[in-house]
Amino acid sequence: MRLRMFTASLAVATATATVLVGSPAQAVPDDCPSGGLCAYTGQSFSGSRGVVYANNTNLLQYNAFNNAESVANNGNDCNVRIYSGTSYTGSTVTIARGAQYTSLTGSPLRDNIASNKWCV
Repeated sequence: MRLRMFTASLAVATATATVLVGSPAQAVPDDCPSGGLCAYTGQSFSGSRGVVYANNTNLLQYNAFNNAESVANNGNDCNVRIYSGTSYTGSTVTIARGAQYTSLTGSPLRDNIASNKWCV
């Protein structure tokens, strides 16, 4: 009985936090504009690019965020937190200013960056 309770608790805890394999690299792609959060439909910043500059409760309307395979933070001042759910819900990853993830494979955020919040 205790083992089942522990397993259920662990499943709930992992549903709200995301760990991406490896550490983010510390250089953003050349085509990610200053001040922007950039998402790409391909790994290693290939494919279509989307850029946002403010907090967003629903990024799924944008192809590059709805189909994200890689992401970079070229913000001017802040880290940015990305969420798998709209309105800042679901699994999250905080990306330091100037950092990037070349692959979202294995993450709930792959093909699903649904919202973002700056300066967290």
